[in-house]
Amino acid sequence: MVNSLEEYLLYLEEKGFSLKEDAKGFIAFGQQYTKMPDEMVIFSVEWTLKMQKEFDGSFFVALLEQLAAQKVKTRKQAMQVLKQTGMI
Repeated sequence: MVNSLEEYLLYLEEKGFSLKEDAKGFIAFGQQYTKMPDEMVIFSVEWTLKMQKEFDGSFFVALLEQLAAQKVKTRKQAMQVLKQTGMI
């Protein structure tokens, strides 16, 4: 299990999914902008990749903003938000 955003990005690279520098920039921007913890940023990256089949910076930031607005703190809460909004 990965505990930090940095570890997660390394994990993705090990699995053959390398994010470009602009994607990493979007991730850093999104985290700073929303002040969300690594766990929620990782969740947002995962769901961005699952839903978009590639990294989409605007989708990622919008998802992270939505989680921040709902004051989501856990993956379980994040999943509930996705269900409520019809994303899953």
